[in-house]
Amino acid sequence: MFRTALRNVLAHKARLLMTVLAVMLGVAFVSGTLVFTDTLSDAFRNQSAKSYRDVAVAVSARPTGDDPTGTPGLSEQVREKIAGLDGVASATGRVGGFAGVPDRDGKLIGVGWSNRGANFAPSEDGRDPAYRFTAGGGPAEAGQIALDKDTAEQGGYQVGDTVRVATNGPVKEYALSGVFTTEDGAVNAGGSLVLFDTAVAQKLYLKPGFFSDVSVVAEPGADADTILAAVKPLVGEEADAQTGQALADEQARQIESGLSALNQMLLAFAGIALFVGVFLISNTFAMLVAQRTKELALMRAVGASRRQITRSVLAEAGLVGLVASLAGFGLGVLLAVGLRAGMASFGMRIPEGGLVIGTTPLISALAVGVLVTMLAAWLPGRRAAKIPPVAAMSSVHAVATTKSLVLRNSVGAVLTALGALGIVAGAGAGGDNGRMLIGGGAFLALVGVIVLIPLLSRPVIALARPVLRSFGVAGELAGRNAVRNPRRTGATASALAIGLTLVTGLSVLGVTVGSAVDRMTTDQIKADYMVTMASGDGLNREALTALENAPGVAAVSPQQAGSLEIKGDFASASGVTPGAVEQVLNLKVTSGSLASLADGRIAVADTTARMRGWKAGTTLPVEFSDGKKGELTVGAVFEDSEFVSPVVLDSAILDAHGAEPYIPQIFVKMDRGASDAGEKALTKALGDNPAMTVMDQQDIRESFGGIINTMLNIMYGLLAMALIIAVLGVVNTLAMSVFERQQEIGMLRAIGLDRRRVKRMVRLEAVVISLFGAVVGIGLGSFLGWAIGETLRDTMPGYSLVLPWDRIGVFLLLAGLVGVLASLWPARSAAKLNMLTAIKAE
Repeated sequence: MFRTALRNVLAHKARLLMTVLAVMLGVAFVSGTLVFTDTLSDAFRNQSAKSYRDVAVAVSARPTGDDPTGTPGLSEQVREKIAGLDGVASATGRVGGFAGVPDRDGKLIGVGWSNRGANFAPSEDGRDPAYRFTAGGGPAEAGQIALDKDTAEQGGYQVGDTVRVATNGPVKEYALSGVFTTEDGAVNAGGSLVLFDTAVAQKLYLKPGFFSDVSVVAEPGADADTILAAVKPLVGEEADAQTGQALADEQARQIESGLSALNQMLLAFAGIALFVGVFLISNTFAMLVAQRTKELALMRAVGASRRQITRSVLAEAGLVGLVASLAGFGLGVLLAVGLRAGMASFGMRIPEGGLVIGTTPLISALAVGVLVTMLAAWLPGRRAAKIPPVAAMSSVHAVATTKSLVLRNSVGAVLTALGALGIVAGAGAGGDNGRMLIGGGAFLALVGVIVLIPLLSRPVIALARPVLRSFGVAGELAGRNAVRNPRRTGATASALAIGLTLVTGLSVLGVTVGSAVDRMTTDQIKADYMVTMASGDGLNREALTALENAPGVAAVSPQQAGSLEIKGDFASASGVTPGAVEQVLNLKVTSGSLASLADGRIAVADTTARMRGWKAGTTLPVEFSDGKKGELTVGAVFEDSEFVSPVVLDSAILDAHGAEPYIPQIFVKMDRGASDAGEKALTKALGDNPAMTVMDQQDIRESFGGIINTMLNIMYGLLAMALIIAVLGVVNTLAMSVFERQQEIGMLRAIGLDRRRVKRMVRLEAVVISLFGAVVGIGLGSFLGWAIGETLRDTMPGYSLVLPWDRIGVFLLLAGLVGVLASLWPARSAAKLNMLTAIKAE
């Protein structure tokens, strides 16, 4: 039977080609993901090991928060004591924070969060072991800096040039003393690194005479654990100390954990692609079995058992899966190389290292490819085994019994109903629990619709009959052919339906959320500009004062983050400027007046007020962040806003009870509205600081909603693999259908159907099947998008469902185009059939 299976595979190479391609693409996604993440993990792990290769013990100061009694870090005296321990060769103090460098056009180099500054800490020989200089040397005085090589090249800087550097304070100019290379993770992530003299870095980021970290290098032969035991009493509770090896291992675990989310996401999409491929594989083997009815029946007649027939079909599937898996693994390796190059092109540099091809990706590729193919072929194999020997005397293929159709439709109806109930229940429940219910319901509904799709094909395609008739005889025949074998049509359309269910669901959810965010931004922000730090850190008081004094400014208010303890419960607060906040933000007051903020009162969000029983005039006992107590009176209640905290008060109150203010945003209203001149005036007032971003309303909308569009585009790209497999399914079904209907096509040609109309018939059949799958997928996807959106309604003010009709129209057009492209080869083959040869075909 194995020899028979091998001969059948070799005899049907062309017909199995699409199956091989489908499995190959799915396996490539799986193996490529595993190779890619293994490569990333190994590269970052090696980088971490290099960073701590010479470090025996690493000491990190614990953050003190707002505690005024805590020390800001590790003092120089502590560092000297550590350096004097037995077995210690050196103890290097480190300190760092944000530092941004602009290019020649004044634009920030890097991505903000990965732009770092640190201190140059030379040893007795004048070198810092963490950096290797390619030009010049480290900063030796307050007016000098050094830059990493990539930043210097992007900015066009050379040793001796003057470089503007932005930190959380005013922009300053420094002389470039040197250019270096480093294994620093921020640089490898596409950021920049600026080295300052140690005293300058301490003044910028911490406090003179203090460090945030100390790296201990051991003398030859000294034991790291012994040094660690001696260091711990010196640092006490002020810092955490561990061996360099332990720290490297911990970072490696963090890298593994960070990459696991990416790995799981990519594997999930690979699973979707393989799930879609199951329909193509099953359809292919079902059609092959149907076309070999006589052959299989004769094998039964000469003594082959049902089990042997099933094994023969499964053996064919195993061979196909093996070939596809090996090809898919090779393609997956190329995919991993492409992904790595793609990350580099987006500015995310990966540490140097070779491609890691382990045994796990290879075994996974073989296991997944072979098992998926054999699983998809199992049901056709069972059907093949049921072919009675008497069928060898007849040309009529076995057809589905009424009992089997009733059972199939009943099961499909029950699954669909249960799934729909779960989705509706999840939409009503909301939150994480609701989304879990929707996930379970979506799976049941999708399986149910797939089971029911052959039953749905007749009424849905019947709606297209009037349109098809306008194409004459070819259109009428295409409509009849599309519903002649509902199971085949359903299996072909299912692949497209699954892909478009996911794509449509994501689109509905993304567009709806994006519209809500856009509406929220437009409705709640009256300011012309919002100023933030590119690093994500807070702005300082100097920036606020500079904006207030800028020409053409009508009103300025910060959104200063703070906290209060009210009646023993924590409450986040926003400090604003009374009188100006009404001009820059549209806080819709339901009771009281925002003017009361000038009198030292507070405004409270409606949800918080109702939950805690507060109203305008309520006096509340308050404990401030410095521990002092007092009373504040509610002067206004406003509708919840995403741009301020539940409690709003005069920023002067927060300043009186806090340390350095943390200001994430400053809102600015201009006398004459937004303009290029106004934006330039604000930028100039801020000292042309590249680390400070001045955003107009369009920029604000994009900053909040842009990530949604980016995520949608990524999801579309990942789902493209499943849609490609679905297209292959349409091509495969049509090609095999044309082969199966050779005699029929020959008869049609003989009675006058010319080649042009034969091509049209096949094309229209493909378009109808593709559009049928698209309609089912778009309908189910829209339902899922609505349900998931309902779970977000309570957390998103102004949420309302938006159906992206333009994208839905594009999806339908693409589905029609898929049908046309998929039919090119089968239609051409059908038109080229010799009518006399086709009529004689068995």
